[in-house]
Amino acid sequence: MSQPAAGASVPDLVYWIVAGLAALAILFVIFVLRKGRAMAGAHVFRASRLSTGNRLFPAQVVITPTSITHFQPQWIGRLEESIHMAHVASIKIDTNLLFSDVYIETTGGQNPIKCHGHSKGDAVEMKKTIERYQSEYYKKPADDVKGPVN
Repeated sequence: MSQPAAGASVPDLVYWIVAGLAALAILFVIFVLRKGRAMAGAHVFRASRLSTGNRLFPAQVVITPTSITHFQPQWIGRLEESIHMAHVASIKIDTNLLFSDVYIETTGGQNPIKCHGHSKGDAVEMKKTIERYQSEYYKKPADDVKGPVN
């Protein structure tokens, strides 16, 4: 069996290996928590970490008066889908035993935004918020919707 380097004993090497692994584990936990932190905004809905597909990096939906954006964090970067409020055709809520899925379909009939793993209360609140913003959007005068004409 080979001898450890001069001045170092086997218990010292084990200590440094364990300390290094513990430091890596702590860095991993910090990375996962930072990627999954809640975004800023008044209407941000975060999926539960207990739901499928949201264990490490929970998806989030941000609803503003003009758009709906679905953020899915990934190991490197994130996947972001956005729909303008004028292009929302319908909102479907699929309620399961523990969590609800929200499907936001566009007027173009392309792939809907699929938001998995939200609580039933969040799913209903998302739908109400989108419908309220759509109502406000279509109540604006035509000049506000189109923008200024030069």
